[in-house]
Order: sequence, then C-alpha cells, then structure tokens
Amino acid sequence: MNRILTYSHLNPLKGSIRISGSKSLSNRLLILQQLFSGIQVHNLSDSDDTRVLQKALHHPSPHIDVGHAGTAMRFLTAYFAVQKGKTIRLSGSKRMHQRPIKALVDALNSLGADIQYIEKEGFPPLLIHGKKISEYEVRLPARNSSQYVSALILIAPSLPNGLVIHLEGAITSKPYIDMSLSLLDEMGVESTFNKNIISIFPVKKIQPKTFQVEPDWSSASYFYSLAALIPGTKITLPGFQKHSLQGDKKVANYYEKFGVSTEFTPTGIRIESQQKSLSKQILFDLQDTPDLAQTLAVTCLGLQINVALTGLHTLKIKETDRLQALKNELEKWGAEVIIDGDSLQMYTEKVSFDKHNDPITVNTYKDHRMAMAFAPLSCKSPLIIENSTVVSKSYKKFWEDFETILKTGTP
Repeated sequence: MNRILTYSHLNPLKGSIRISGSKSLSNRLLILQQLFSGIQVHNLSDSDDTRVLQKALHHPSPHIDVGHAGTAMRFLTAYFAVQKGKTIRLSGSKRMHQRPIKALVDALNSLGADIQYIEKEGFPPLLIHGKKISEYEVRLPARNSSQYVSALILIAPSLPNGLVIHLEGAITSKPYIDMSLSLLDEMGVESTFNKNIISIFPVKKIQPKTFQVEPDWSSASYFYSLAALIPGTKITLPGFQKHSLQGDKKVANYYEKFGVSTEFTPTGIRIESQQKSLSKQILFDLQDTPDLAQTLAVTCLGLQINVALTGLHTLKIKETDRLQALKNELEKWGAEVIIDGDSLQMYTEKVSFDKHNDPITVNTYKDHRMAMAFAPLSCKSPLIIENSTVVSKSYKKFWEDFETILKTGTP
C-alpha cells in the first residue's frame, strides 16, 4: 500500500501521543522470561518483530520462520542452542537469508552448541540441535553487531558455569550491550564489563520481578524530526525516562543542534523547537546509535544542512543496504550524497523543495525506518511512501500517531 503525504505549509504542531514499548527492551525481556520463571513484563512493544519473537518462543512446530525479524533470528539462535533435546529449523525471509550470522554461530559452536547451516555457509536458515552447554569462555568479534553479543549475554546466566565473553576489536552499538547487562542486574544477576571482557555469573532462580517497558526512543526520533522541520512545535511524549537504558535516548542531544529542546517531566518528555540560526554543516558519529542515521539524514535534507554521518558500517546488513537506499532517495531532491562502507556525506546546496509540485515517490526497500524517516519531509515536499505498511515491523501505530500530530498544525 502506498501513502500520499501532502502536509506543506503547516502551522506549528502541538499535541501528545503515547508510543509503544521499546522493541529492544521487549525482545530481551521475552528471552529472559522464558529462561527464568517469575518475570512479568508490562507495556510490551506491539511491533511485528516482538510479536514474531513471542510467537516463536511458544511455537509447537520444529520449523520457525521469523520473516524479516533480525533480532528474533539472533536471539533465538542462542536461545534454542541451549534448549537440550530440542531440534529447530530456524529460517526467515529472502533478505534474512542474506544477513550474516556466522560470528554468532561460530561463538556458540565453540561453546559446544550444535548449529548447522542448511543452505549457504555463514547465513540462515539454520538447523539447531539444543544441548546442555558447560563451556564458559568464548571470543566474539565486537564490530559486526551488538545483537550477537546480547544474544550470548541473555543466555549466559542460565548456563551452569555462566559465561566469559572476550570481545575482539572496536565495539559497535555499546549501549545495547549495556542495556542487556542492566536487565540482568535488575534481575539480581552478577556481571562485570571491564575493557573488552564481559563476565556473567550463573543463577538457577531469581526473585520475582516485574518490568515496565519504557516507550521506544528510536520511534520518538521521527517526532523530533518533525519538530526540527516546523519551528514552534511542542509535542508531549508520555512514559520516557531521564535515566533510560536505551542508547537512542541520544536523539535528545542530537536534536539540540537543530533547535529542539527536551524537558523531562514526572510523566515523560516535552519536546519544543524554536526558530534559530543553524549551522550549515554538522558531523554526527553514530557508532553507538546507527538506527538514527536515516532520521538525521532526512532532517538535514529538510533543513538544507550539509552533514557527515560516521560509524555506519552495520547499515549495509540491515533490512536493506541502508547506505545505498539513503543515497538513492536523498538524491531525488537534488542532494549530492557520497557513501562508503562506514559513512555518508550529504551536500544540500542544490536541494530545492519549491520546484517539486508533484509528489516524489520514496522507495522504502521493505525497510520500516526508510518509511518513517522520510515521512516528516512531507511538511516540505509532497511525498508518496511506497509500501507504507512496512512500519509495523517496529511501530504499528506510526501512521495513526503521525497524522494525529500533523492535524494539529493544519491551517
């Protein structure tokens, strides 16, 4: 389904929306809930990814298809590897079978797991024979994906001897690793993280614990983008916390450069934008927050700011090659975009919104973040978002919330 967006010439926006629970927190807690009795979880994400994981954990069939859900693929690989006596065929979409998983499989097999590739070496689908794992020390490249590290962290306290993880090389998306360890800490699991070595001690049972999942900061980023593009905007987002476990909370800091302030209240946050003179060139290092790259790039396009984004090496193995996808779509407005394996540079001197009377079609490449990141640009230029329902992968109510906010600015 395509969606036509024509919201140019809006007045400042003023509204409130309640965003669903964090997908990252929800998915981690679902795995921990299966490994340890006594865990209760409230405000789970309503995203497709979380529902896929939840269904897979209770699936009676030995064949589980996770579709496009990359987190589910990685977390379930580790989870089923330690389910003694259970054999699972774990598969996904065509794109999922192109996304590497070798580093995680090698790490698990080195611990004594029995995981085999069904088709291409290093990629799903996988055949997993669950075993009891007593080895307790493993090495893992840290640059590829923090989800590999988190997959091991989540199963570690259930192993008879715990787990020591030696991370090799520079660490990607460290806040997501910290998030996993913080959840263990809240459960009473002892762990340490010194330099590149994570040590997690075993536990047989935990005290009952109830988790209230905070709303998703990466989902909030699209409303920060709207605020940046429409000065005078004031949006209230309930449930967000000043001391969040989510790395994408940094969106609040990033958007200060665009004149958007964040006020933490007892019930959530209020974001407000002001008309101000902005720098014409900005640099963001997104090593810890690569999921914000598309949103920041589109915001800079809308404000006609030259930008350099670095720390993006994981974007090539996401739902699509996000670097190439961004280049393709940003250039439709006249931007000059240069990409390599780790960065994106955009020059906006030739960007023009006035000459585009007909809607420009944005190809989403079956990537939820492409659809949501470009949506705020509709306040500058009419758009057609192809395959707009793809947003349900992470934010099921996105279009409902987006249009609720935009209607407050309709002249």
